[in-house]
Amino acid sequence: MKKLKLGLPKGSLQDATVQLFERAGFKIIVSSRSYFPHIDDDEIQPVLLRAQEMSRYVEDKTLDCGITGADWVLENQSSVEYLSELIYSKQSATKVRWVLAVPEDSEIKSVKDLEGKKVATELVGFTREYLKKNKVKADVEFSWGATEAKVASGLVDAIVELTETGSSLKANKLRIVETLCESTTQFIANKDAVKDPWKKKKMEQVILLLRGALAANNMVGLKMNVEEKNLQKILNLLTALKNPTIAPLAKEGWVAVETVIDEGTVRHLIPQLKDAGAQGIIEYSLNKLIY
Repeated sequence: MKKLKLGLPKGSLQDATVQLFERAGFKIIVSSRSYFPHIDDDEIQPVLLRAQEMSRYVEDKTLDCGITGADWVLENQSSVEYLSELIYSKQSATKVRWVLAVPEDSEIKSVKDLEGKKVATELVGFTREYLKKNKVKADVEFSWGATEAKVASGLVDAIVELTETGSSLKANKLRIVETLCESTTQFIANKDAVKDPWKKKKMEQVILLLRGALAANNMVGLKMNVEEKNLQKILNLLTALKNPTIAPLAKEGWVAVETVIDEGTVRHLIPQLKDAGAQGIIEYSLNKLIY
């Protein structure tokens, strides 16, 4: 049996990735003692790897494909195929940023002020290229962790750090000077895997389900029965992806209406639908939404 060797990110994105696959219909069991999770699909062979290393193992064909941040593809200068953007993170479905940050009272106001300074980051290669493009010479050192503490304690002059909201930087009394790049989670593959018809088809199927799971985030389905004389009032209240599905009921003069809406609007909408004549209103959760 052919196998698709799939790299899954170990670390901060691990739980969010496993949950995403579960919503997409795949059951993944991760053991704390193994880098080889079990998945209920005999055609997929998953491996846990740090997102920082993923693109290198995909590029050298140890893996057919994997999930990692676009930032780490840039950092490793990997030649891989971007198959799909999967916008999610450990906290929310959002993009993340690599930012240049300094203490609040620092005299550094722009990247130009880093001339001759010391910068700590995990994204060493990309940071060096960024400084080179801005014609700035600075000492960039690799940080194994606690990067924010290094600049706060004066060990370095600035840091280039990953952030989603910037709240952690503010909590450490750091100020963002500028954004070096934005990154989203990407499904990547090596060129040979993309050329293989079976592997390409399998990857497309997995991506379809993952994107469907992401599209269903914060969306719910609504069903209700409506008397035809009240139908237009109900339709005026609904904001569907397209047009709501309307089907006749056995009872003459009544129809069933079904739609998909943003979960945040439901608590306000249901009372309005009830007042407009909707009956038997059912709200249900969605695992996947395939356009």
